[in-house]
Amino acid sequence: MTRPILALDADGVLVDLHAGYARAWQRAFGVVPAERDPLAYWPMDRWDVERVDAEQRLLLREQFQRPELWESLPAMPGAVEACLRLDDAGYELVCVTALESRFQKARLNNLKALGFPIRRVITTGHQEGDRSPKADAIEKLRPVAFVDDYVAYLRGIPTEVHTALVLRAPNGSPNVGNELKLARSVHQDLAAFATHWLGS
Repeated sequence: MTRPILALDADGVLVDLHAGYARAWQRAFGVVPAERDPLAYWPMDRWDVERVDAEQRLLLREQFQRPELWESLPAMPGAVEACLRLDDAGYELVCVTALESRFQKARLNNLKALGFPIRRVITTGHQEGDRSPKADAIEKLRPVAFVDDYVAYLRGIPTEVHTALVLRAPNGSPNVGNELKLARSVHQDLAAFATHWLGS
């Protein structure tokens, strides 16, 4: 029997990109950045880092082009346990991420190494616009629910899919305004979504 699918975003839902940003900064400039605001939504606001010039930006961006960064991100607190609960309840978990396709294997390796019961990663790339870059993938996948931490990625998701928004860090968050109506449910983290979805 086919198991119902839950589609889960990665960065900010399953894994901690903020930690990856700090590592990338250290590798680019040789300094571990201090934490400035633990409640910041964007990594550059969380860490006490200066604005970079064009040359420094290239150095930093280069770190994000390395598969090893995407293979070594830590799990978000409680995310592995939440996924194990959902898996035990009979759901197939699929990661739908806005990474470029060349990092698909690195992302899957990262999730497996962390103990996530996820065997499939779909990469969509990132783009802004009136329709989420993930919308086509969700339409083909036909999950019962889709969980993301960026409200813009809920644009154009089929109405039969339960859209769940993880708010996580509030400072500077883009998850504000009328678009919050795109989310059928709102949660602090994936663990809270799992509790809501499973009813316990």
